[in-house]
Amino acid sequence: MDIDKREGVFSGLTILAFCWAVVGPLTMKFFADHGATVIRVETRKRPCTMRVSAPYKDNIPDYNKGGYFNYFNSNILSLSLNMGTPEAREIARRLAVECDVFMENYTPGVIEKWGLGYEELKKLRPDIIMLRQSGYGSWGPYANLPAFGMVLVPIAGLPNFIGFPDKEPLPVGVSAYTDCISPRFATATLIAALDYRKRTGKGQLLDLSQFETAIYFLAPAVLDYAVNGREPERIGNSSPYDAPHGVYPCKGDDRWCTIAVSDDGEWQALCREMGRPELTNDARFVTFSNRKKNEGELDKLIGEWTAGLTAEEAMERLQTAGVPAGVVKNSADMYDDPQLRKRNIFWPMEHSEMGMFTHLGQSFQLSKTPSKAYSPSPLLGEHTEYICTKMLGMSDEEFIDLMQKGVFE
Repeated sequence: MDIDKREGVFSGLTILAFCWAVVGPLTMKFFADHGATVIRVETRKRPCTMRVSAPYKDNIPDYNKGGYFNYFNSNILSLSLNMGTPEAREIARRLAVECDVFMENYTPGVIEKWGLGYEELKKLRPDIIMLRQSGYGSWGPYANLPAFGMVLVPIAGLPNFIGFPDKEPLPVGVSAYTDCISPRFATATLIAALDYRKRTGKGQLLDLSQFETAIYFLAPAVLDYAVNGREPERIGNSSPYDAPHGVYPCKGDDRWCTIAVSDDGEWQALCREMGRPELTNDARFVTFSNRKKNEGELDKLIGEWTAGLTAEEAMERLQTAGVPAGVVKNSADMYDDPQLRKRNIFWPMEHSEMGMFTHLGQSFQLSKTPSKAYSPSPLLGEHTEYICTKMLGMSDEEFIDLMQKGVFE
């Protein structure tokens, strides 16, 4: 156990986290990867949905072999507590006294039922910071509604922007998309609260709504409706500002290249690279307005050209000619991407039940205190004994007694 040896800008910070799904651990990883001690409370009575979600190592369902869970939970400690017991709730309260931050993303009311609401925690530790990330926030007409990412995405309106004009809305590729949006807001908010406490000695309650954070991704459309009363239309792969703008088929199995032309110079360069310079004088495509009117014909011509090239060849030729283009990468491409490898976004670590497993690193680097891979994602309850006996000072006899009572299930 190397907890005391962790370095980084958040070294010495301790966070107690009652997490669910992705939003909690993805938030906490920002701090754990930079030295903080993050204790995640779990239970076998109701394991996190990520622990019971495929894919599994060797396709064998197991709490400790879920790919989703292990990808997002490196550097985090796991404490198993059966919160249905009064002893577990007391342990949580004792831990809260030792922690700087209490984080949770349950439906409002759950934490209060356990006697761990903000007003109760303040009595235990006046300067504690509580970070809440429920679906809709802890007050308002939706507050008590259970929420999940795949539900929040359509409620926030995101699918209404995805798809083609004559077809139904499409889901976001990663259905629990809000789980990946909210942590960015939560991290910045928590850092600000930590800075405020450092200057004033005061803690506070941070109340985030995952629903509201998603709205920031739709700001232009919301403003358009507010000002013009105009609802957006699904436009497939096209763009109101570029033509051509699309995803085009290439050689190989399900291989594609994106091309985006924003001005006449790029259009002329594309025509030259296609070996069709005469298209620059074609009445259908001579201006941006004309290209938009005849976008279907234009996409067909470009698709016929890209079909004779690999996606990489199309991208390299067009980029060299000054035309914005990029390969549509699949998972294998991303996993072996030299840029991602060079910047250390993937952290291979030996996991006790999965063997060598690639965990998620950080998408930014601090020059003086870079993020580090300290420990692989935890087994369910892996650090329970350590946390109870070493951090809380519990005797072996007390720990064994509580274990026999089912407190650590």
